Amino acid sequence: MAPRAQWKGVLRIGAFTCPVALFTAVSTSERIAFHTLNRATGHRVRREFVDSITGDAVPAEDQVKGYEIADGRHVTLEPEEVAAAVPESDKTLDVTGFLPCDQVEEIYLDRSYYLAPADAGAQAAFVALREGLRKARTAALAHAVLFRRFRVVLVRPQDEGLIATLLNFDYEVRSAADAFSDVPQMKAKGEMLDLARHIIDTKRGRFDPAGFEDRYEAALAELVKAKQAGKPLKRARAASGGKVIDLMDALRRSAKATGGKPAAKGSRKAAPARAKGKAAAKGAAAKGSTSKPRRKAG
Repeated sequence: MAPRAQWKGVLRIGAFTCPVALFTAVSTSERIAFHTLNRATGHRVRREFVDSITGDAVPAEDQVKGYEIADGRHVTLEPEEVAAAVPESDKTLDVTGFLPCDQVEEIYLDRSYYLAPADAGAQAAFVALREGLRKARTAALAHAVLFRRFRVVLVRPQDEGLIATLLNFDYEVRSAADAFSDVPQMKAKGEMLDLARHIIDTKRGRFDPAGFEDRYEAALAELVKAKQAGKPLKRARAASGGKVIDLMDALRRSAKATGGKPAAKGSRKAAPARAKGKAAAKGAAAKGSTSKPRRKAG
């Protein structure tokens, strides 16, 4: 079954238009999620908004947005006032220009979506745009109102379609200079630099996301499985600690430990973590248990 489009509209470049559909590229729905329960009854609990001073519950019709302008003082905004400030979406992804694909710094990249033709009639125009971008090694910079926010979007070719990546605004990106202000301006050289290069060379490999394992997610799946089966719970190993006193000695030890080993490559034998977690949790439920972990948070 084809996925459901998150948004449908028109990609426009001047007089050129192409109906497009936006699909989620990254999802967290496969992660194991827990409900909060009443320990005594086993019933799910629900969130409730209460007055911070009186402790009384506040129904939805009496709740308003507030922006704090001073300690304890707020400017209140009614729901209709907030709604009126949100720009209206005209369902148009308007291209404002083109730029080299590698020109945008990674810190500005936010969430990515797949962009595909909205219908069969849009396929020819879509392919023409995709191949034009690919041959020119260029990305399109566009803007649109998406999910009730004005967003700047970077559109790049990807396989048979396009990738639309939402960009962070400049005011949202914090200064790197502030984060690195305490890092001294010094350079590694001599044996220290040679050892560091050796360690990097012996661990050099290829990017293979199939070899990544979410150990926390896998541990949660095993925990749920053990609880359902009534088995004793395994305790996680304590992480080995200890401070490195001599940096050169640590580098020499690391180089000796990795010396002569082939370059590391991502192993295809390791299944994606979400599949491992999902399979483990389902396996537990299939063995006669009365419940299985739910994946939608409450």
